[in-house]
Amino acid sequence: MRFTLLGLLLGFLGIVSALSATGSSLLVIIEEEADKSKYSQFWADLQGRGYEITYRSPKDTNLSLFLHGEPAYSHLLLLPPKSKGLGPNLTPNLLVDFINGGSNILLALSAEQAVPTAINSLLLELDINLPSDRTSLVVDHLAYDLTSSAEKHDVLLIPSAEPKKGVVDFFSVDGLVAFPRAVGQVLGNASPMLSSIVKAGASAYIYNPKEETEGVEDPFATGSQINIVSAFQARNSARFTVLGSSEALQDTWFDAKVRLPGTDYKAGKTSNKEFAQRLSEWAFKEIGVLRVEQVQHSLDEDTKDINPKIYRVKNDVRYSIEISEWDVDQWIPFNPPTGDAVQLEFSMLSPFHRLSLNSSPSTTNKDATAFSTTFRTPDQHGIFNFYVEYRRPFFTAIEDKQTVTVRHFAHDEFPRSYEISAAWPWISGIWVTIGGWLAFVAIWLYSKPTRDNKPASAKK
Repeated sequence: MRFTLLGLLLGFLGIVSALSATGSSLLVIIEEEADKSKYSQFWADLQGRGYEITYRSPKDTNLSLFLHGEPAYSHLLLLPPKSKGLGPNLTPNLLVDFINGGSNILLALSAEQAVPTAINSLLLELDINLPSDRTSLVVDHLAYDLTSSAEKHDVLLIPSAEPKKGVVDFFSVDGLVAFPRAVGQVLGNASPMLSSIVKAGASAYIYNPKEETEGVEDPFATGSQINIVSAFQARNSARFTVLGSSEALQDTWFDAKVRLPGTDYKAGKTSNKEFAQRLSEWAFKEIGVLRVEQVQHSLDEDTKDINPKIYRVKNDVRYSIEISEWDVDQWIPFNPPTGDAVQLEFSMLSPFHRLSLNSSPSTTNKDATAFSTTFRTPDQHGIFNFYVEYRRPFFTAIEDKQTVTVRHFAHDEFPRSYEISAAWPWISGIWVTIGGWLAFVAIWLYSKPTRDNKPASAKK
């Protein structure tokens, strides 16, 4: 009876838990208690999605990201502090260890508050570069809010961007998103784990308002070089998201009416609330999470012996892998972006085959998509791997390896010589030689010399 009640309790906790695939505990670092009211709608949305929010100040001496050597929280939200640092409990090394432990971080910046040196150092480790002037912000003289920033032009209005080819855009919303006093970021080119979520417009540039010069001669970055929102996804698929404008999450901009200058676009409500929900869903792994359900390989003509440990050279093999995607509250069949494909490598030291897998609905799991192909093992014996590695922007990584042995033909498995077309001239030569020899013998036997009937005296 006790185990039955325990099972019901665990089931109930599973129902009310957060929609994240990794956990429901969220730590929010906010320095001033009074600032919590500025984000009331954002907190209400997170709590409605099942998150257990803990609010702590960076000055709290009892603050710790770890418990017994493991991350104490599934997610961390860092809001801009008013002080110059985050304290000894939020050092760059601890934040990196937090990510390596599999937890996610959403970092919000603001040009109203100077970026702490610790945050700048952490971003440099991830190849995310901020302006050297820690009070610089992004300005756009064409795409700004005419209502609230008619003079400073520091409230950017950015429409939802079209998805790139081969990339699923989880962040597309209808309408304009306002980014007040945004801190621009420039991503390095060396890391494939960096992705841009929102870029600034072509007419934007980074500007330090404390400079007294009338113009900007050498801006830190301009146009599409500037990222307003960017993301870093580690090798363990933990997510680190940088939002350049923490004000975009505030109630003021959830309900604000904005207007673009010089266009017929009428004043309308921002799409910040919907964008904040989409961004937090991705940052806290409610979307874009993949998992492998089942892997099968066998001889193409034998579907009963599943996942054997040994194959023979030149065998026809069928391979199948089933993949599901977590979508807010349920597992659904995974469909790659348009123009993209899941690939299989059949490799030893290097790939002998690299094949795109064909997708079809799974016959055994309605929540998964089956990716399969058929190929012939190479004429090479050794230890081989069925290897699938799928790493794409905004999706968690998939890596699956199945090791098998490929042997040579057994002594009774080699084909007969007459089945090999290349051996026909050799076989023909043998029979021609045998036939010629028999013909020679027959001619020699039946070719006796003629007898001479004359008497011996006549021969003289």
